[in-house]
Amino acid sequence: MRRARLYFMLAFRNNSRSPNQVLVGVFDILRGRGFHIEIGIAERMLLRPEELSVNHDLYILKSHTDLWLSLAGVLHLQGARLLNPYLPCIAAQNKIMTARRLHAAGVPVPRSWVTGNLNLLSVVAAERPLVMKPFDGRRGNGVHIVNEPGQLASVPSPRRPVLVQEFVPGSGEELKVYVIGSEVFAARQSSAIHGKCAKNGKSIQRIPCPVSDEVRRIALRCGEVSGLGLYGLDMIEGLDGPVVVDLNYFPSYRGVPEAAPLVADYIEAYAFEDFPRLTPVETAAAAGQ
Repeated sequence: MRRARLYFMLAFRNNSRSPNQVLVGVFDILRGRGFHIEIGIAERMLLRPEELSVNHDLYILKSHTDLWLSLAGVLHLQGARLLNPYLPCIAAQNKIMTARRLHAAGVPVPRSWVTGNLNLLSVVAAERPLVMKPFDGRRGNGVHIVNEPGQLASVPSPRRPVLVQEFVPGSGEELKVYVIGSEVFAARQSSAIHGKCAKNGKSIQRIPCPVSDEVRRIALRCGEVSGLGLYGLDMIEGLDGPVVVDLNYFPSYRGVPEAAPLVADYIEAYAFEDFPRLTPVETAAAAGQ
């Protein structure tokens, strides 16, 4: 029997502290189960898109870089199987699209606005604090907090689209939620939005915590809506309950108990199609039918 060939699309990081031990564990487990594993970092390769062809049974899209997403699109158009699927990854990368889809599906998200002219936000900023994010940003890069209209002048004029969210008051902590198929995990960490960021390259401490029924329900609903099976969420526990402020595909899973075997199991099942493919649900009404 031919060994299944897996290709992991990984990100380039100049200042990576250490290899992601979850991924290292996943590679070891899958190799032990007979899979042929190849790893690629697009930024360290010279590729010709017109000559890129499907040579693997499954491509695992871990990277969020524009280059790997573009090349994943080239493979997708040739019929390659990707995990997570290509179109859900592209949609998840766009915070504006994600905010609309989650809201339409009944997921609690902050009210949001978009504009190319920050001066137009003056009226909104006079009524409530705002959080401004690059529409495709990650790891808190490029985030600005605006507490009143006068602070808009200090925000650099965006060269790329931004999503403007209503600030969600909370305890000063974020709830980092990780999903592997139907398994949901959570950890608390100080929120960069509340000014408690990592310093000197040190990681923000994440403390595992129980997952409430409400958080689990919201997390799994996000997977149904987005069409993702390996994904993470940032939540703020607001006055009216948990609110989803961010979603991303294939997070680090650092600190998640038994993450490596769970992720390996999910990849193996997906490779052999042991369960139905996830289908994005466009609206809450469609999901209820």
